Amino acid sequence: MTASADSDVTRLLLRWSQGDDAALDRLTPLVYEELKSIASRELARERAGHTLQTTALVNEAFARLIGHGDTRFENRAHFAAIAARAMRRVLVDHARRHLAKKRPTSEERVSIEEIDLEGAAGVDLIGLDLLLDRLATVSPRQAKVVDMKFFAGLELEQIADLLDVARPTVVRDWRMARAWLQRELA
Repeated sequence: MTASADSDVTRLLLRWSQGDDAALDRLTPLVYEELKSIASRELARERAGHTLQTTALVNEAFARLIGHGDTRFENRAHFAAIAARAMRRVLVDHARRHLAKKRPTSEERVSIEEIDLEGAAGVDLIGLDLLLDRLATVSPRQAKVVDMKFFAGLELEQIADLLDVARPTVVRDWRMARAWLQRELA
């Protein structure tokens, strides 16, 4: 996205956050492809035969974002991070419903080899979500870094800007969070 388009998105996000519904109408086509890209990345990590489609994931996550009118977006990267989190919530809810149909009392362990693998397949989102919730109680910033890096696909510099910390802090948080998650998975 060009700097001009990025600033247009940021301006529209701010107007929408302030209650301007016309800004939302203009914003939607500008961010839709980015949302589809995030959704595709998320769905690529899902089990084979997953029934949720990219468009449905985007629409459900976007509906959740619109439903929370009190959310204030600082810029495009902040919006992408929150959208990715909304998509994760949709996927976790979908996975829970799927598991409830098959094994109502089953508790599965997270089955990922390395938390930072791009496009990791077969991620148990319910287990990962539970672990991230536990991590958030220990280190909320580390949990946010995992959300933004793993789920939103943001770069470390973007995460540092959003969290208002130095890049080395984000690198350290990412490493610590990965180590903690891998220990919990073992």
